[in-house]
Order: sequence, then structure tokens, then C-alpha cells
Amino acid sequence: MKLTPPKKWVFWVSVVFGLLGLLGNLFTIPVISAFAFWFVFLGLALLVAGLTVKGF
Repeated sequence: MKLTPPKKWVFWVSVVFGLLGLLGNLFTIPVISAFAFWFVFLGLALLVAGLTVKGF
């Protein structure tokens, strides 16, 4: 499998989702805490998609 670097916006959006999930897990934030796992999962899935799909 050949990996390609993700575009900058894909990387930063995935970082934001990961940080939101981390903050939601560490602190009680009403909306974010309920979906903390899914924020991290979405950020990681977006980053993996950016690595595996060329031009994404």
C-alpha cells in the first residue's frame, strides 16, 4: 500500500476533531463529552482516509 500525505485542511480538521474528543473526555463539556469517542474516531478515520486516498 502506498501512502500519500494528506492535504493541509484534512490534517488540521482531523487534529481539531481529535482535540475536541480529548477535551470532551478530560473535562465535562455538555455536548462534546457525550460524543468524545466519536470525535476521536472521526478525526482518526479522516486522517487515515487522507493518507490512503490520493488527492484527499
